[in-house]
Amino acid sequence: MTPRATRLSKIEPFHVMDILARARAMEAQGRSIIHMEIGEPDFPTAPAIVHAGIAALEAGRTHYTPALGLPELRAAIAASYPAPARPDAGRVAVTPGASGALQLIFAALVNPGDQVLMADPGYPCNRHFVSLFEGEPRAIPVDASTGYQLNAELVRRHWTARTVAVLLASPSNPTGTLIAPDEMAQIARAVEERGGVLIVDEIYHGLVYGEAAVTALAHSPNLFVVNSFSKYYGMTGWRLGWLVAPASYIPAIDKLAQNIFLAASTPAQYAALAAYGAGVQQELQKRREIFRDRRDFLLPALRELGFEIPLVPQGAFYLYADCSRFTDDSQAFALRLLDQAGVAITPGLDFGSHRAARHVRFSYANTLDNLREGVARLRKFL
Repeated sequence: MTPRATRLSKIEPFHVMDILARARAMEAQGRSIIHMEIGEPDFPTAPAIVHAGIAALEAGRTHYTPALGLPELRAAIAASYPAPARPDAGRVAVTPGASGALQLIFAALVNPGDQVLMADPGYPCNRHFVSLFEGEPRAIPVDASTGYQLNAELVRRHWTARTVAVLLASPSNPTGTLIAPDEMAQIARAVEERGGVLIVDEIYHGLVYGEAAVTALAHSPNLFVVNSFSKYYGMTGWRLGWLVAPASYIPAIDKLAQNIFLAASTPAQYAALAAYGAGVQQELQKRREIFRDRRDFLLPALRELGFEIPLVPQGAFYLYADCSRFTDDSQAFALRLLDQAGVAITPGLDFGSHRAARHVRFSYANTLDNLREGVARLRKFL
């Protein structure tokens, strides 16, 4: 027999990858596919960031950095937070994407059997990272009544003797909803009172379409915040993110980083320094407004077709839609839509189990022309 870790049985593949593989195969055969399944910006990385990465390579900056990242990048990240919530740069760790940050956090926090509370629906990797470290992801069903988010009352109700942490995402994937600052403060207080740790995924913070999002760091220095250069900064393939940790955890994070990946990509770190330039920030803000325009087209268009979307997403680039008017199997629905209409979307099964078969996720990380064509195809299909 070939040895296999039993934890593999708790970690599922992304179901959307089957959709994507089929879509790519159909495109290779000449079919036109409208992609609304991809969870990454369609814009290329801003030229100034690319040029900074090239310059780093040409200058021979290809050696290891300290495990926690380039000191100048850690300082730039810390300085990007508003003054009242600004962490010391020593609390910042640069990681290979937000996924690398979450692995470090759960490696530092979770013992076998420990529980981490999180919302269902939610990003699938979150529960899988907890399982990777032999913890128990406790998915709490949420719906529009709480903005598809946990709140302090839910945290108190579901907390057990084995709970060590709560993981939030604001804005969230797949719903794009935010946790209000007052509610975040109450959650932070509830977790701290119980001797646990709060972890807040803020990777879509730059992509918020109303009032600017308030970082959870404004409420307490005793929590973890995770962010990334992937979404707002458009650097998905560069694989670069960061975390801000309570000061007492930094030695453990440093030790774990040395052992798990040693350091994030050096050229990517030098490239990311350019992301804080005024010209790049102006370009990223223009892109955010383009995303807003896409949301404002796609949301009413899908509602008109019969999809139920009770809340206007405040951030990210997703619409989480109830498709039960058309199907009781969102996975089969997504496959039929792809095969018959050439429109690729993500089935709800990727985001948990709570009403997953009656939901799909639409990404509006595509051009307005393509979104219009996608809606036309959807209308004909339905």
